[in-house]
Amino acid sequence: MSERSILDQEEIYSKVLRAGRRTYFFDVRSTKAGDYYLTITESKKFTHDDGTFHYKKHKIYLYKEDFASFKEIMNEMMDYIIDEKGLEVISERHQKDFKKEEVAASSTNTDSPSDNFTDVSFDDI
Repeated sequence: MSERSILDQEEIYSKVLRAGRRTYFFDVRSTKAGDYYLTITESKKFTHDDGTFHYKKHKIYLYKEDFASFKEIMNEMMDYIIDEKGLEVISERHQKDFKKEEVAASSTNTDSPSDNFTDVSFDDI
């Protein structure tokens, strides 16, 4: 059997989630015995100064015997995060209308006294 036909036989069902510089791949695959398991791959694009780029990938293999425990803990962790921090995304970089130039301009603006952290008097300590 050719390598391509083995690969075709192994990949059963796939979904892709694109999230900014990250892409998540959810793939149902087949074992040699014909059973199914899930792979979750995070792929993140990195750009070099010369304009070339590369991807770093991290993969999780999840087997059926672990589904219930994995799902339970995953749901618990997501519920905890939402209960503690809500659904609003705090990082400006993850806002849909984020502009890199605005952050650079605001970080150089020191007109406001609250932005100047050098006004601390150490005599009070």
